[in-house]
Amino acid sequence: MCEDDHAGIGRRAVFVTGAAAALTLGTVSFASAAGGPAPRTRTVRGTLPPGSPDFVYVPVEVPPGVRELRVSYTYDRPAVPAGTQGNALDIGVFDERGTELGGRGFRGWSGGARTEFFVRADDATPGYLPGPVRAGTWHIALGPYTVAPQGLSYELTITLTYGEPGDTPRPVYPPARAKGRGRAWYRGDCHLHSVHSDGRRTLAEIAALARAAGLDFINSSEHNTHSAHAHWADLAGDDLLIMLGEEVTTRNGHVVALGTDPGTFVDWRYRARDNRFGRFARQIRRAGGLVVPAHPHATCIGCNWKFGFGEADAVEVWNGPYTPDDEVALADWDGMLVASVREGRGWIPAMGSSDAHRDPDTIGLPQTVVLADDLTREAIQDGIRAGRSYVAESAKLTLTFTASGGRGEHAGIGERLPVAPDTPVTVRLSVTGAPRCTVRFVTDQGVLFTSAPLPVSGTGTVEWHTTASYAAYVRAELRHEAAAGPLPGALAAFTNPVFLGRR
Repeated sequence: MCEDDHAGIGRRAVFVTGAAAALTLGTVSFASAAGGPAPRTRTVRGTLPPGSPDFVYVPVEVPPGVRELRVSYTYDRPAVPAGTQGNALDIGVFDERGTELGGRGFRGWSGGARTEFFVRADDATPGYLPGPVRAGTWHIALGPYTVAPQGLSYELTITLTYGEPGDTPRPVYPPARAKGRGRAWYRGDCHLHSVHSDGRRTLAEIAALARAAGLDFINSSEHNTHSAHAHWADLAGDDLLIMLGEEVTTRNGHVVALGTDPGTFVDWRYRARDNRFGRFARQIRRAGGLVVPAHPHATCIGCNWKFGFGEADAVEVWNGPYTPDDEVALADWDGMLVASVREGRGWIPAMGSSDAHRDPDTIGLPQTVVLADDLTREAIQDGIRAGRSYVAESAKLTLTFTASGGRGEHAGIGERLPVAPDTPVTVRLSVTGAPRCTVRFVTDQGVLFTSAPLPVSGTGTVEWHTTASYAAYVRAELRHEAAAGPLPGALAAFTNPVFLGRR
């Protein structure tokens, strides 16, 4: 075993990758060990100061004949004053094709979820991509997520094993179609995590729980990796459509790439100030996916969405069990609806997903219920993009929400009722599975109608009468009983709007 200490910060090369500033450290060389029969190991140590760049790269010269690259790491976690962030260090790897933003060199990322990983032709740690360990300069990518005032001291152990490489398995992906019921309402959860990122559930466990929750479709959305894509095929079926994507986890917010082509990797190494997000939003769409900012008002570091919504196809308003940041996201989205009406432009539909990682996180809490022509990737995406959907806390809750005029005009969720400004409009919500919930009808003016609580059976129909001159749109909310105070209770369900009046 050989050991190196990295040079001080002033002697390191700082460069820009086309996005955030990054740092490249001294090269770790194994050239003298080329062809040796036994594994060769190098250990390197260093300290990153507060204010380090978002990404620090450790070049590793990989000689010919390597079968496996294995990396483990540790870092210190000193005590810090109250209110001060401690150390957190993410890790990943890029191969000899380089670290260029959006390039082809990506080979895996585990963030802070693992302390070691391996890559070889026939296998790789979840989060990483199997494939040959070709000769050239690889880069271990370190992501100092937060750095304590004392700095972040780390130790990397890199092991190369020589031998025949083995065969790389040909990836097999889940089909883009399930049996379906023709044009119908389909339930899905589009934000889930497994052992391929920072989740604790296997893919098989997720598929089983999705079926138990009454879901018709799910979307694979691991943090900053697409390694799970090739492992879902055996878990799909006539009863479960499995779409593929990624949760692109930047330092300025997270976005779900929903239903991209199999094998699509979307880079995340930029901030809002770098003006690079539009490039990758377009990449998601070229790959057949939807751009869905996730938990836009979440309070965790780096989770709050700062890229704006100009590229969004939908927005994840409700994320997991209903919390105050979801309430803020709902109000913010409602403000965007008002702006779309005022400015005469398109609107952004709302979604909900569980973001489930591990027990006791509930898959399908909440779920997006989509009116689609069939249970296919494209049909589900079309329904989401058009806003023909509502969000519910479970499969037990179903609703029908419509608006109708006096001459038989009729519109459902995500549609427009083209009536004259003073034409009487009847808004009707029928619901099952919402015991003692209160119905609220929300318009561009705010909440204009609140019902009495539904019966204990959870079944009921509520009507309200308005005009297009009084309400530019109407959307429905189902709220649980409030514990106390003036604030409304937690959501049980909400709909996308029905727009009223001619354009």
